Amino acid sequence: MSMQGRIGRAGGTRVKRALGVQAALEWAFRVEKAQLELPLPKDVTEEGFGFGLEYVLMQRATLGCKVDGGQHKMGSYTHVDAEVIAATVAGMPDSLGGIRMAIRVAELARAGLTPDWMPSVVPRCVPVETRQNQHGVRAVTEVVGTERILSRGRWRTVEVLACPVTWRPHPEQIASARRGYHDWWLALDWVLDGLISGGMLRDIEVTDAMPKVQPWHSKQLRAIKP
Repeated sequence: MSMQGRIGRAGGTRVKRALGVQAALEWAFRVEKAQLELPLPKDVTEEGFGFGLEYVLMQRATLGCKVDGGQHKMGSYTHVDAEVIAATVAGMPDSLGGIRMAIRVAELARAGLTPDWMPSVVPRCVPVETRQNQHGVRAVTEVVGTERILSRGRWRTVEVLACPVTWRPHPEQIASARRGYHDWWLALDWVLDGLISGGMLRDIEVTDAMPKVQPWHSKQLRAIKP
């Protein structure tokens, strides 16, 4: 079956195409080119700017039919299920990042990407600064104090040198990347719940398959919602 979601019939029964939520998002935004219709600011009113999931529901109830979207595609057809998925993403609650997270989810889906959680990255202790000369690369040192030593029967004052070091990448960078991945995972989980509970998809069936919750744990199994 193609990515355009063509539906076959077996004995007169519609056969829906089963997709996990990440695959469904990529189909909607990458293949069907659905647009993320974000709500207008409270002090702005512009007819046709875009509507959330509630508006789609009301229009379907009023017309008694499926609504074909695609106003931004200049006449080309966007599958109605893709419009529903985009409308669901646009309703992302503030507790999960709101509009900012909705845009991130859509952009990643459109690019066919998963957030970079810095796989296989291990912090290394390295010099803060290095210099290169004819002898190679040397760590830059700095004076941290002085000491008096007895050398050849005479007391001498010598400088105590130390090499400042740091961690690269810093553990907080890795932690931040993985928090970002987890926030994205929570957003997908919310979209999945919305699509399943909404029951508005015509030709697509979103399964409960989810990306790994913490893929940096190599032994973790693929997460499936109960």
